[in-house]
Amino acid sequence: MEHSGIRDYERIARAIHYLRKHSAAQPDLAAVARHVHLSEHHFQRLFTRWAGVSPKRFLQHLTVERAKARIAAARSTLELAGDVGLSGPGRLHELFVTLEAMSPGEYRSGGAGQRIGYGIADSPFGPCLIAATPRGICALRFLDGASRSDAAALLRDEWPNARFQFDAALAAGLGRRIFVSLDSRPDRPLALLVKGTNFQVQVWRALLNIPFGALSSYGGLARALGRPSAARAVGAAVGANPVAWLIPCHRVIRESGELGGYRWGTERKAAMLGWEAARVVKQSGARVN
Repeated sequence: MEHSGIRDYERIARAIHYLRKHSAAQPDLAAVARHVHLSEHHFQRLFTRWAGVSPKRFLQHLTVERAKARIAAARSTLELAGDVGLSGPGRLHELFVTLEAMSPGEYRSGGAGQRIGYGIADSPFGPCLIAATPRGICALRFLDGASRSDAAALLRDEWPNARFQFDAALAAGLGRRIFVSLDSRPDRPLALLVKGTNFQVQVWRALLNIPFGALSSYGGLARALGRPSAARAVGAAVGANPVAWLIPCHRVIRESGELGGYRWGTERKAAMLGWEAARVVKQSGARVN
């Protein structure tokens, strides 16, 4: 995997926060290293191993100007007319995901009759809870220090009538398929089973059309859905996404190029976007340092 544990990601997240907060001053490597209590050499190695590029280059991927350009470049893709081909460097990193929505009766039942296995897996963006039914993954959320019992409580709030079983092996296996295989295609699609309103599910399906490394705005997503006046409602549906990363709500930002909010933290959103952008640039053959 492309990271070396929870502590490394926590340092990366603190570094990204510092870089973004002080971007106008263009802090040098020494300043960022001091902030995360590492030597310059150790920090440079850690950050480059995780991101694939230097801290300076990573920050460039997160500038407002670049974000606006990435939104503009993705507009044709987001016509949702079926651009599901595999051309372009972004597609090389995509996971094949199928999405099934629960029926209205299943939605109302609170998970009655559902058997849900869950556990905690590691990822390049910190530990995450993964839960799955026999029909597919129903939750992926980042924990930020939450315990196993906290994670179970969150699930029971959403699925009060389901039967739960802690399954570390299931979560670890899914975590490997989701995060370790980013540079090689998985052998079969990952199935998702989601619980939401018709509108929410429509938005979540639209999110699956945003390629790895690309961006959309809330207004752009609303227009692509044929609901140009519904940007706020689209934003609420994006924020309610129950399956982080696989349904890529992190790829939706403001028209201004600012990141906007994120259910699992703005710094994590910045980490994801910069991490994806760095891989697309490397795949396209552009110079990185």
